[in-house]
Amino acid sequence: MIANTPKAPYYAVIFTSVNTENDEDYAKTADRMVELAKEQKGFLGVESARNDIGITVSYWKDLESIKNWKENAEHTLAREQGRKKWYQSYKTRIALVERYYGFEKD
Repeated sequence: MIANTPKAPYYAVIFTSVNTENDEDYAKTADRMVELAKEQKGFLGVESARNDIGITVSYWKDLESIKNWKENAEHTLAREQGRKKWYQSYKTRIALVERYYGFEKD
């Protein structure tokens, strides 16, 4: 589903990953991280897709909200697990969304 974000500006955290072959508890943890992010102040939405690489984009009101999410204890534990067993590599990029536009068929 495409996130319904507010009028710009806001921030996008773009998380791109390549997984290892070990996927034990990965989906469960990923689902939990989305649930937890939705509870955070400043969270605006999330979109995710996975083929050869995974791309998850979360949207945030401001940089402080992103910092608080990064420092969340449960999120920190999940990130450590990811480095140990799920991810071959990943990159996180933070971007300011200055404008957006779209299309939706009736």
